[in-house]
Amino acid sequence: MAAGDLKPVIWVRSSYDDLMAFPQEARRHIGFALKAAQIGEKSGDAKALRGFGGANVLEIIEDFDGDTYRAVYTVRYAEAVYVLHCFQKKSRHGIATNKRDLDLVRERLKRAEELHQRRK
Repeated sequence: MAAGDLKPVIWVRSSYDDLMAFPQEARRHIGFALKAAQIGEKSGDAKALRGFGGANVLEIIEDFDGDTYRAVYTVRYAEAVYVLHCFQKKSRHGIATNKRDLDLVRERLKRAEELHQRRK
């Protein structure tokens, strides 16, 4: 990828609106990590989301003002970064991601595949 080239970010379903509801500091932190993905790099704050078979589905976690904000995206497709889900972690017990959120990520990953096929 040439310097200055950025992969487009494709927001799946409500992920953009959900991110915009986060506090500015959390949005900024997640934005920096997504920018790294756009240039083909991995932010030091991004980690593979368990249960999705490798490092194609990544999660950014931002703790801000006592709350935890998460953004999940995939770099499975070389042409774009697909943001699958942005949410505030509600559980105060442990670091595990809620089953409802994981199911939503799975559904949106399928939607990203559909969007990717249309873009080809």
